[in-house]
Amino acid sequence: MSTTPSFAPDGELRLLAVHAHPDDEASKGAATMASYAASGVKVMVATCTGGERGDVLNPAVDDEPAAKRDLAGLRRSEMAASKEALGIEHRWLGFMDSGLPEGDPLPDLPAGCFALRPLQTAAAPLVKLVREFRPHVIISYDENGGYPHPDHIMAHRIAVEAFRAAGDPLAYPGTGAAWEPLKLYYDRGFNPERFRALHDALIQAGLESPYAERLAAWLEAEPEGHQPPPPLHPTTTQVECGDFFPVRDAALKAHRTQVDPEGFFFAVSTDLQREVWPWEDYSLVESRVPSSVPETDLFAGIR
Repeated sequence: MSTTPSFAPDGELRLLAVHAHPDDEASKGAATMASYAASGVKVMVATCTGGERGDVLNPAVDDEPAAKRDLAGLRRSEMAASKEALGIEHRWLGFMDSGLPEGDPLPDLPAGCFALRPLQTAAAPLVKLVREFRPHVIISYDENGGYPHPDHIMAHRIAVEAFRAAGDPLAYPGTGAAWEPLKLYYDRGFNPERFRALHDALIQAGLESPYAERLAAWLEAEPEGHQPPPPLHPTTTQVECGDFFPVRDAALKAHRTQVDPEGFFFAVSTDLQREVWPWEDYSLVESRVPSSVPETDLFAGIR
C-alpha cells in the first residue's frame, strides 16, 4: 500500500494517459483530455517512444526535406504542437520505436527497441513519473494494445505494472516516494459500436460512409491481422466531450507527418459526430475506490 495518501490535500485532480507514439494521444482520448484540462484537472501524457520508425502518412508532407532528414525531430515538434492544442502536460519516456513488423514470416524486432525491453526496465521511468505526477487516474490500452502494434502492447504492460507497483514503497527503489493511483482505464478509441452508429447515421442521411470497409474488415479479420480484435473489455464509461472534438482535430492536424487532413479522421463532420456519438469510451479495469458502472466521469468515486 502507498505511504502517501492518494487524495491531494488541495483537492486537485490528476489524469495520466500512457501512449506508445507521438500522435496516439491525438487519436485516442484527446477530447476527453482537453475537456478535463479545461475544467481544471491536471492532465499529462507520457509518450513511450519517439516514433522514429514511423512512416510519413500524409502525402502533402512526403517530399518535405525535414520528413526525410529528421523524422524523429519533426515528430517531437509535432508533439509539442499537439500538447499546446490540448492544453496538457507531456513527458517523453525515452524509448526507441519498435516499428510495425510486416511480411511473412514477420522480421525480428530491432535490437534495443521498446517492445524488447525487460518489463521492469521499461516500466521504471513510468513508475518514476507516476510517483512524481501523482495521478488519481491512469488511462492506457488493453492487452491487444488497441491494435496489435508491439509498442502499444508494451505500453499496456508498463501502464498496468506502474498502476500496481507505484504504491508499493519496496518496489522500484530510487524512483521516488510511493503513490497509489486509484483507477485504471483502457481506452476504447476503436470501439466498433461507435463506428457502427456513425455508419448507420451516414447511410440514413444518404451519405457515403467511410466506415463500411472497416466494419466489413472487422467481421472478417484474422487474429494476426492489424484490425482491432473483438473487445476484451466492455465499455463502462462514456465521457461526454463533443464540444472538444474541434480541439481533438487540431491536435490531430498538429501531427502533419502522420495525419492527412483529407483522410479518415476527418471524413465525418464534427457536427454529426456530436449528434450521434458525443462521447469517448473507456473500460474501467481496476478501481481502488467504490465505483458503480456505467459511469460518465473518469473521477467517479474520487471527487
